[in-house]
Amino acid sequence: MSLQSTVGTARPGTKSLRATIPEGIVAFLELGEGQKLDWHMEIDKTGERYVIVRKLKSLEDEADKIAAKYAKQKKR
Repeated sequence: MSLQSTVGTARPGTKSLRATIPEGIVAFLELGEGQKLDWHMEIDKTGERYVIVRKLKSLEDEADKIAAKYAKQKKR
């Protein structure tokens, strides 16, 4: 699946640019406001440049999963 967005100026007077993340990608990555993204840059053998973007898992999320795995279940 491929989605597109348009790049615009982030702030006048800077070299930073901004793009909106398409709604389909937001849903696919289960992104929420304030979450961090990891941008990995690559150049393939033909010289084509591309970027892999992934959602970073917070350390708190990982700690919660580990804690839940080892937590004792309450007896009813």
